[in-house]
Amino acid sequence: MTLPLAQDLPLTQDKQPSPLPAARAAFNRLPFARDLRFVARRLLKALPLLLAVVLFNFGLLKLAPGDAAEVLAGESAAATPEYLAELRARFGLDQPVHVQLFHYVWKLAQFDLGYSFRHNMSVRELIMGRLPATLLLMASALTLAVTIGAMLGVLASNKVNSWRDTLISVFAMLSFATPVFWMGLMMIVLFSVNLGWLPSSGMETIASGRTGFSYILDVSRHMVMPVATLALFYVAVYTRVMRASMLEVFNQDYVTTARAKGLSENRITFRHVLRNALLPLVTLLGVQMGTMLGGSVLVETVFSWPGLGRLAFEAVFQRDINLLLGILLSCSFVVIAANILVDVAYTKLDPRIAMS
Repeated sequence: MTLPLAQDLPLTQDKQPSPLPAARAAFNRLPFARDLRFVARRLLKALPLLLAVVLFNFGLLKLAPGDAAEVLAGESAAATPEYLAELRARFGLDQPVHVQLFHYVWKLAQFDLGYSFRHNMSVRELIMGRLPATLLLMASALTLAVTIGAMLGVLASNKVNSWRDTLISVFAMLSFATPVFWMGLMMIVLFSVNLGWLPSSGMETIASGRTGFSYILDVSRHMVMPVATLALFYVAVYTRVMRASMLEVFNQDYVTTARAKGLSENRITFRHVLRNALLPLVTLLGVQMGTMLGGSVLVETVFSWPGLGRLAFEAVFQRDINLLLGILLSCSFVVIAANILVDVAYTKLDPRIAMS
């Protein structure tokens, strides 16, 4: 009796290879695969933090006196008890606090930020309409502050205790001590009222109908004073931090070795020292994102900039709780996202730091 060969046996159960290992291997070969995994892990870890922020903001706003029903009834000159009770029932403010909290968290789980009865719009539409203006203002101010602050810090550290170092230190001290709102008002008086060079408020010329490059130029002219006002304080901070960081790195052993090899001071500064000196500055960027959002409230109010800061300022007086909660949650998410990006940039500046 002869046994059949293996190639003669019928192929009844051909096992197809699973596509998951191949897809995982292809994803790992992507240039930013490691960064994407790191960002995904950090976002998952941030979910409990966002929930804590929601609970804290909800409880804090509920402790404040008054509600949206009282504001609306006062504006319509019909603040009778019956009308107030009708408004509270319509807005759901007559329910217990824990029931309101449950409904709000349940809506957030469905990516619903609620409804603004004051503006008669959904909170998501209001925030998405104002968020680009705030991000544009913050990104421009942050870029300007980091660029000028790092440059002044490098210039001051190259000539310690010289007239240049003293002048830069005095400028940083004055910028740090100047109130943001006062600087904004003085800029309006000088450049808008007296000189007439720049527009005093808004993000664009109303009803101008400009498009293309003309529209970009118009928005840029409106951005000059708000961006300069918001960036001035952070220029002072980053200048001092960069100067101190540069001086610390200049005292490292590898800098002494580079000088012993005959390298020029400019090559040592920009090739060996600057990259390591930027690490504390990058760390400070993530820490100060929250304070920059707070500063944008003042700047947007002074210059009538149509961003989240001005919208939050109006929502406080209108007692628009849903809108305030949505703005605070959006700002928290922006701060968390900025800190994640800062961590990624930190590993790029110093490859010795592993992502975890």
